[in-house]
Amino acid sequence: MNNETSSNDTSSPVFSCLTPDTVINAVEDATGERCTSLCRPLNSYINRVYEVGLAGGGFVIAKFYRPGRWGRDALQDEMDFLHELHEAEVPVVPPIPGNGGALLHDLSGIWFAVFPKKGGRPVDSPTRDEWVQLGRLIARVHAVGASRMPRDRIRLHPQHSSMEHLGYILGSGTVSSQFMDAYERTVREVIDLITPCFDGVETFRIHADCHFANILHRPDEGYHLLDFDDMAVGPAVQDLWMILPDRAARARDEINLFLEGYETFMSFPYDTLDLIEPLRAMRFIHYTAWCARQKADGKYARLPEDWGCDAFWRQEVNDLVTQREEILGVLDK
Repeated sequence: MNNETSSNDTSSPVFSCLTPDTVINAVEDATGERCTSLCRPLNSYINRVYEVGLAGGGFVIAKFYRPGRWGRDALQDEMDFLHELHEAEVPVVPPIPGNGGALLHDLSGIWFAVFPKKGGRPVDSPTRDEWVQLGRLIARVHAVGASRMPRDRIRLHPQHSSMEHLGYILGSGTVSSQFMDAYERTVREVIDLITPCFDGVETFRIHADCHFANILHRPDEGYHLLDFDDMAVGPAVQDLWMILPDRAARARDEINLFLEGYETFMSFPYDTLDLIEPLRAMRFIHYTAWCARQKADGKYARLPEDWGCDAFWRQEVNDLVTQREEILGVLDK
């Protein structure tokens, strides 16, 4: 849900000030810690992320957020959520408080935060016990997330987030003229179909981009949830479906184990499992908007070479039509 092409590419004017010296000085000013000359760029799509060495030993991670994507309030929402989770002893990686306790810092109009460096291994194929652990972890995140609403975070709802994404896609200049009408019509049909499914569904602060690349296992510490950059207000099931190995009907064992762990801390609304396929359709639309933003930004080396060609948009329309049939199958149960 984020993107950029090259983490060490500072040729984009918005990040042109991020020389190694500037990054090191910014970290020192924000944290009051002396740094070494080590400043190593890390992979990131839409932001700029650097590993910086500390003179006293160890490393921190400095994350510079692309201006224009999130406003200050939205970024503060991320920092506050992480801080609240850390205070509740939920295993996340919180920002390091800087001078005056600030979690978010300003460098010439670029907001940034500094985090401790955490090692670990990515999650691959969880065991049965690990599925239960994952359920407990996500429930603990949701228990904190439900305690209050954010200031300025996107709402995962067909008439909100999906319509916003569609508007961006259509205005981005990336849609093939041959498929413009078909794409818009198909997306609107999907949105109209799934909108009633969200009536009365409880929503609160969630991770919203919960897939295995954002879950780290640390020896003797268990699972840590990473990268809250895309936190949103949405239904609990959003933080389940992306880690499933298959569609819900073919992942019942994993769902049941996850929910066994989840219900240790939170009651799960079982009827919202029917939102998995609608949410998958919304993810299709979201991801297309994500790619369109990269194309428009001029930094699209990580997009497939044929992204945006006629064949691509034909496939997008076909995929949405297929997903609409999947949704109808769920609704007709």
